[in-house]
Amino acid sequence: MKTYFLKALLNYWPPFLGTGIWVKKISNDYHYIRVEMKMRFWNKNYVGTHFGGSLYAMVDPFYMLMLLKILGKNYIVWDKSANINFIKPGKGNVYAEFLFSEKQVEEIKTITDKQHKYEPTYKVFIKDSNGSTVAEVDKTLYIRKK
Repeated sequence: MKTYFLKALLNYWPPFLGTGIWVKKISNDYHYIRVEMKMRFWNKNYVGTHFGGSLYAMVDPFYMLMLLKILGKNYIVWDKSANINFIKPGKGNVYAEFLFSEKQVEEIKTITDKQHKYEPTYKVFIKDSNGSTVAEVDKTLYIRKK
């Protein structure tokens, strides 16, 4: 699937569209993704900051999607667990960036091939427009060869 098609599909996927989550960039090799979310009245919580569920939703599928595309059809990749730590109230525009280096991809393949499954944890930071961290999310994936 071409990156522009996946980007459009994600941007108009109802859970993202409804919360104002917008995929801004997907690199052609799927090694980098940037996601943003503007503050809107429908994604604020009772005290006027970003709703925690929306903050989590903006980072939920991306590491899994990236590795599915990068590793190809010979691997199974699932989200196994996640943990979100709210650092400070999220206000205004927020963003998250996801990145896999070639070295990380080779490590994933090597470990998965040796152990038959691999459950790495990756951290993603949700930041405000000043670059300050609003939340940290640890995503644990389940990876194995088919």
